[in-house]
Amino acid sequence: MPYVLGIDIGNTNTAAAVARRHGTTWTRPEAVPLHAGSTLVPSVLHLSEDGSLHVGEPLTDDGSRTTRDFVRRIGDDVPLLLGGEACAPQTLTAELATWVVERVYALEGGPAEAIVLSHPAGWRPYRRDLLHRALFDLGLRNVTLLPLTVTVAESHAARGFAGTTAAVYALGGNSFEAALVRRTPRGTYESFGVPQGLDPIGGTDFDEALAGHVRTVLARELAATARRGTQAALRGLLPECERVKRELTVDLAADVVLPLPAGPARIPVTRAQFEGMIRPTVQATVDLLLRTVHGAGLAPAQLDGVLLAGGSARIPLVTELITTALPVPVEVEPDSQLTAATGAAMAACQVVSPRPRRPEPVREPAPVSGAGRAAIPATRRHHHDTIVPGDPPPRPPIRILPLELPKASRLALARSRGRKG
Repeated sequence: MPYVLGIDIGNTNTAAAVARRHGTTWTRPEAVPLHAGSTLVPSVLHLSEDGSLHVGEPLTDDGSRTTRDFVRRIGDDVPLLLGGEACAPQTLTAELATWVVERVYALEGGPAEAIVLSHPAGWRPYRRDLLHRALFDLGLRNVTLLPLTVTVAESHAARGFAGTTAAVYALGGNSFEAALVRRTPRGTYESFGVPQGLDPIGGTDFDEALAGHVRTVLARELAATARRGTQAALRGLLPECERVKRELTVDLAADVVLPLPAGPARIPVTRAQFEGMIRPTVQATVDLLLRTVHGAGLAPAQLDGVLLAGGSARIPLVTELITTALPVPVEVEPDSQLTAATGAAMAACQVVSPRPRRPEPVREPAPVSGAGRAAIPATRRHHHDTIVPGDPPPRPPIRILPLELPKASRLALARSRGRKG
């Protein structure tokens, strides 16, 4: 069945969603199981000794062959080192995107009719162009890049949000973005104003805060245990704190469980305790959201809602503080980690089957000016870029290129030897 693909490559996790053609319409986007039945795969690449490229957390602790956080580095002249080789961050991002495309190809039995990839709202044309050309070099030529805040708005619109102007609050694993979107005459969304971000701030900070609390509670017990057993327990502390963080979004209390040498330890944590640990960080994101709205010359009452995305956006404290600062409806989806990917798939439907332009409301004639000629409003610029199959990618406004991989590099050979999940 013909389908389109939406991809969201975050700093911590990657997600994808597909929408399938059903006659003249498209089905609601569905998340794709990317790794071991999970709809999320860590945005991590590992280069093995034989030159094959693995996606996800490696089984070994060799940090020199593992790279993460490369999306935020796009546009940086300093390359990343992977297995001793200099790698441009846009090349690594394109490799991960290609892995997703190939994964979905195998599941769907054919190529996507269109692909939309979300990117940080604050990116300017130079960084988008770098990623476009890296995708082009790997054979992905039908990719549209859209700001994450636009794909978030498209996902909420598909679930019933009918507002015209909204603020987007995107809280990722180690990044936060606030931006404004508005509906165009075609019914799609575009960004306006100046996006703002805090980096690195995100859900991992909440995990660390909870882990610090657990270490304090267990300080005496951990000091009395064998060193080897203590280290093994602490290695699993952050994943356990992440689990408890998710549990506290729906429950009022949860236990952090650690398998210590003397037996499992249970540290009870209430939602109120957890919210007290993270309140200053969440408040900083809400303050930035409010500054983003005021910076665009808007009053809170002019917003139709605040649209949330990101795994930690479901924490009740987030909605509470946003509602206090902006008394408008706050929308959050059941699985907010997938919001940007499903919205990208919705946008991909529109790439293949554009919506008809809505009729403009009847306006009074514009007052004449100067020599009797009516003033003509400036044309809006589109806030996304598309590569048409077969066309060469556009060049950046300035030619400052990061180091490229050698032609004979093991990373380049990864394509011929195959990627692995």
